[in-house]
Amino acid sequence: MSDTPKTHGGKRPGAGRKKGSGLYNEPTKVVRLPESQVPVIKEWLKARAKSPTHAPELPLPKANNAETLRPDASSHVDLPLFSHKVVAGFPSPADDNIEARLDLNEHYIRNPETTFLVKVQGDSMKKSGIHHGDILVVDRSINPVDGKIVIAAIDSELTVKRLSVKSTGTWLVPENDDYTPILVKEESNLVIWGVVTTVMHSF
Repeated sequence: MSDTPKTHGGKRPGAGRKKGSGLYNEPTKVVRLPESQVPVIKEWLKARAKSPTHAPELPLPKANNAETLRPDASSHVDLPLFSHKVVAGFPSPADDNIEARLDLNEHYIRNPETTFLVKVQGDSMKKSGIHHGDILVVDRSINPVDGKIVIAAIDSELTVKRLSVKSTGTWLVPENDDYTPILVKEESNLVIWGVVTTVMHSF
């Protein structure tokens, strides 16, 4: 066997770009995007690299069956956070029991530039505590891995389901026995718009 280092063909030790040394200074991964959104995402990444705290807002997902909203992170509404746990009795509202002030924007919207809101239609996720009329906080910066509840656009319609990646394929799984899981077929036009982080439910 020759001791001469390879100069062409095959993988050479030390060859290629070092991980984390590219444009974004961190490891990257391959994703599937709608062709129409590729230039939008590229421009957003460029702007974010120049000014991480003032990146432009990403466009909201559009679908005929869902209403999406952009959260207003510019306002602050501080509410008292009591140190007492919620009990069956009547809690004392005395100031001595106030542990801190809580801003709901800071608490629920971790990444304002990648977060949007969407209203729920239907009851396919009721076992997970997501009901018709609820408002979901969705973060597009979170990796949609197996087990996460995601907002997905499949064949141009938005849906909220639990993502399941198994040996049998990729599934969008409802949490209501009246609905059947959706197998994402190779020919399906699927886009994962983000991961649900919070459910806002009114009684």
